[in-house]
Amino acid sequence: MTYDPNNIFAKILRGEIPSHRVYEDDKVLAFLDIMPRATGHTLVIPKAPSRNLLDVAPEDLDAVMAVAQRIARAQLGVFEAEGITVTQHNEHAGGQEVFHLHVHVIPRRLGVELRPPLSYKEAPEVLAEQAAKLKAALQG
Repeated sequence: MTYDPNNIFAKILRGEIPSHRVYEDDKVLAFLDIMPRATGHTLVIPKAPSRNLLDVAPEDLDAVMAVAQRIARAQLGVFEAEGITVTQHNEHAGGQEVFHLHVHVIPRRLGVELRPPLSYKEAPEVLAEQAAKLKAALQG
């Protein structure tokens, strides 16, 4: 399998598609999922072209996971989460839909089920507000 430089996350990295960015450094970008399974659902991706876990460079994977941990810690306070779900899918059979490595970091509350995948699109103004709060918590 090869990396497609025209996947949606590559376009987000290049600024061709808007996103609600919450964190960025030289190796990683984190932004809110526009079709969140829960409030604050964040995607963490490497800037390096990596199809998934099977081909990512170890140092890029380390950077992604360190940022995923940082995001999770911030989500606990910002979204009054009681826990965090982290998922990562590889290839079609593994449930991957966008073929650029990404880690889902999803704030959770007891008794609140996740929305089904791709079932709900959040309003841009709501995402902008959530992104501002999470970004502030990450900087503070």
